Amino acid sequence: MQNTLEFPEVLRLIADRSAAFRAAIASAPDLDVQVPTCPDWSLRELAQHIGDGRRRQAAIIAAGPGAEPPARTDPKGAPTAPRDREALDAWLAESTELMLDAMREAGPDRGCWTWWGSSQAPQTSGAVARHQIQEMAVHTYDAQLTQGAAQPLPTDVAVEGVDEFLTTVSATTVPWPFKPATIDLHTTEGRSWRLTLNADGVRCDDLATDAAPGDMAMRGTASEMILYFYERLPLDALETTGDTEPMEQLADWDPTA
Repeated sequence: MQNTLEFPEVLRLIADRSAAFRAAIASAPDLDVQVPTCPDWSLRELAQHIGDGRRRQAAIIAAGPGAEPPARTDPKGAPTAPRDREALDAWLAESTELMLDAMREAGPDRGCWTWWGSSQAPQTSGAVARHQIQEMAVHTYDAQLTQGAAQPLPTDVAVEGVDEFLTTVSATTVPWPFKPATIDLHTTEGRSWRLTLNADGVRCDDLATDAAPGDMAMRGTASEMILYFYERLPLDALETTGDTEPMEQLADWDPTA
């Protein structure tokens, strides 16, 4: 795999997407409107998820390595987001900063609990930070979409995100239960990857320039790929060639089941 972004740049992108999310929340006329891409949540509930989730992630990173995530220390459970707009904005900003402070303190190589033990991604603060870029970026898209003003993910966020998703979410050592296949992914920004699905699991590698075509190929912008991965766009929003069944199976497959 190619080298990913340096840790300070990863933290900068988290802060950037956090600011964009807060801007989308601040400009929303009504925070009680339903989020189309998160139909169980209103915008206010999405903000609650973002704030509480970043605080929870800060605690997980600060706790260091462990077989289980640390228990919540507050007997009242998750903190409640303020209803006042200015207070909500400050709470969201503080939530992100608490997580970023924990990441800075830990550095990129310190171990911590993660849910992706069987993937290609390491169980480190740096890997968690990479994933947090996408958490913030996709939910920023959700908040913007709710107001009819959704924007593509920024190019640097999206290209990093495709690599992060494939190595963290798609990759696994759990044996692939279907017909073996290879899936090639090409972004218009120039990066290409190959997923190999077989009895050894699902493996992601950079696609060699001289590689023979895989069983399926998908092409599009990195933003379109990320939004497809997170079920914000359908597969037919991307250009595909070959047999799409392996990608459809991968999207539906839960290796932990």
